[in-house]
Amino acid sequence: MAGSSLVLSDDSTLSKIDRSLYAVEKQLALLSGLAVFSLMLLAVWSVGGRNIFNQPLPGYVDWIEQAMPLIAFMGVSFTQRDGGHIRMDILVGALKGRPLYIAEIITTLAMLILMLLLVWGTWSHFSRSFDFAMPMWSRDSSMDISLPLWPAKLLAPVAFGVLVLRLVLQLVAYVRAFIRNDDTPIAVPLVADAATQAAMEAEQLTGHDDTSAKKDQN
Repeated sequence: MAGSSLVLSDDSTLSKIDRSLYAVEKQLALLSGLAVFSLMLLAVWSVGGRNIFNQPLPGYVDWIEQAMPLIAFMGVSFTQRDGGHIRMDILVGALKGRPLYIAEIITTLAMLILMLLLVWGTWSHFSRSFDFAMPMWSRDSSMDISLPLWPAKLLAPVAFGVLVLRLVLQLVAYVRAFIRNDDTPIAVPLVADAATQAAMEAEQLTGHDDTSAKKDQN
């Protein structure tokens, strides 16, 4: 069993693929977090330079534009795996067994179709910007310091492509659970009631308290 995300694991091939993909998703989410931290440092640099040296960071807005796809897209698959996106749990939580899996199959399939369209659209957007024959391989650039825009545009289809893989995996898992009528399907986030969520949060807090106590004793 996974941790607080309520995603179950076993020794099946499906679960092994889930854990392998999850490792990639965690790295992408880490990149997203580092991008947020980097923007904070850039803001300090720009504001401090303006106030102290009367010289703000050149191209501050351009760097923000480059970092926004990292912040906005790179963590979506990680969040999807852990069931962190907003959804109508009050409705889904009332379903059990095969009716629940049917509902999950329908919604996951709808998301998969949407994401495939977004991968196609964002890749087309990237391909219009990228050109080996152009300086810095770019047909367009930012307005201030002329950063090439194709790297930022490439991040969207990459992130959405990973999400497509996650949705395909979850769709297979829900179909498998429907066929077998599993009580505890693997590789998909399970719906937790309020009591379970509260117990999970208490367990996390207790773990943090225990760790802090051990550090204090040392």
